Amino acid sequence: MNDTQSVLGFVALYLVLSIGIGMYAATKVKNTEDYVAAGRSLPMIMVIAMVFATWFGAETVLGIPATFLDENLGGTISDPFGASLALILFGLFFARPLYRMNLLTLGDFFRKRFNRPVEVVISLAIALSYLGWVSAQVTALGLVFSVLSDNVITQSQGIMIGAAVVLLYTLYGGMWSVALTTFVQMTVIVIGLLWISKLVGDMPEVNGIAPVVEHAAKAGKFQFWPDANWAAVITFVAGLLTMGFGSIPQQDVFQRANTSRNENIAVWGTVIGGSAYFLFAAVPIYLTYAATLVDPATTSDLLARDAQLVLPTFVKTHLPLYAQIIFYGALLSVIMSTASGTLLAPSVTLSENVIKEFMPHHRMSQKTLLWVTRSIVILFSLLVVFYSLWSLQSDTSIHQMVENAYKVTLACAFVPLAAGIYWKKANNFGAGLSIIFGLAVWVGMEMTNPDSTLPPQFGGFIASMAGMIFGSLLRK
Repeated sequence: MNDTQSVLGFVALYLVLSIGIGMYAATKVKNTEDYVAAGRSLPMIMVIAMVFATWFGAETVLGIPATFLDENLGGTISDPFGASLALILFGLFFARPLYRMNLLTLGDFFRKRFNRPVEVVISLAIALSYLGWVSAQVTALGLVFSVLSDNVITQSQGIMIGAAVVLLYTLYGGMWSVALTTFVQMTVIVIGLLWISKLVGDMPEVNGIAPVVEHAAKAGKFQFWPDANWAAVITFVAGLLTMGFGSIPQQDVFQRANTSRNENIAVWGTVIGGSAYFLFAAVPIYLTYAATLVDPATTSDLLARDAQLVLPTFVKTHLPLYAQIIFYGALLSVIMSTASGTLLAPSVTLSENVIKEFMPHHRMSQKTLLWVTRSIVILFSLLVVFYSLWSLQSDTSIHQMVENAYKVTLACAFVPLAAGIYWKKANNFGAGLSIIFGLAVWVGMEMTNPDSTLPPQFGGFIASMAGMIFGSLLRK
């Protein structure tokens, strides 16, 4: 058996183990609350693990380092800077009031605070935003399977295999499955990547962390702040806020805090998880830049084709077999933990906040609602596969797919959420105008002038604020 077959064998074993944990989790699911919120019973360590590992996905291991190589540190303003900001802000300012409302989904907040139309429109926007995010994860799974098998498994085939595995254990265990598998996966992530970092640091071409940092600094890779002109500053701020604000009104962030045993765990589990994510996101960047020092020729060739291939190719060609097994186990961990949670979130939102109200109430027992939610999980998975295959043909990068995911929620969902919690004068009319103005300006700019100095989603965000203020003050 050659090295490739050995790694594939261990990867297959790991996938089977993940499915097994997910199936065990299914035994804990008795009703919709168990499926969606794990019975609101999880301790601090598991909440931290879910927050950290869910965001520490394909984007962090493959997308961010590729962007760092292409665009320097400033190119990563949306993730990890914006993504970490979102988690910390959510924990400090949103987790406690939302937890106290005893909600099942984030869409429930918009129904209770405003009205049914606001709930439906924002829930649809939230669900739509997940298409790019989940697709980024299964696209990365396809990339991993392709690299591991020396292209015997194509990336398209890998996408379908990866989606099927994630669907299988998410479908039955729901949030319990996400919680238990993520706890195992976080352990693999942290130990695996730190161990790989030590191996790479011991290579004579690298010789520790300091030389890598010094080389990157001399190459100008730590250039962070934008040029001192209006267009560059606006683009920089919009990049930060698209993720930093746009990913706050998200079901997956909310549902992790909502699984907590009490509100203090909801707050600090999210803040600590977000902080840990920001710090640990530096590890894949270090590994990828170290690869450019060890094998500059191969790296240059890959950068010309696809920078996302640099790290997995480096591990496969320059590290021993056991290190490859550890790395790919860790990589699969981060991707699957993110994909499972973000697959569940839109499915739950659609079933609870959109479809449920259109079905005869006498048929909507807990058992029926659970069946509806699981059916939506399957349908959304199919949609994700189609979108991923399309993105593959259109050369959309993982980083771009993630960035695109939060434009719609920045334009129409963040302002109603923040105003609904912190502004007593916010009312139904203001929320309605906020959504209409935000979506109209964002879509209009995307269609007419997507490359304008003011990014379309940022224009939508400003319009959304204006709509909320004008509408709420006009009709008291």
